[in-house]
Amino acid sequence: MKTATRQTEKLTIKEVCAELHISRRTFYEWRAKGRAPRCITLPNGSLLVRRSELNRWLDEREEAA
Repeated sequence: MKTATRQTEKLTIKEVCAELHISRRTFYEWRAKGRAPRCITLPNGSLLVRRSELNRWLDEREEAA
């Protein structure tokens, strides 16, 4: 059950930036260039990123050894 909860978890931009070790500015630059993970835009303009989307996005960027 804990794994299912983690997959449906939604992260704030602050949490995403902390996990990726990047600044908010970098995240928004990536977003403007279409290179950031897909976001959910809330009615108040805040953004959230699904944990599953962040994991998918990271998997796409993994280099083959």
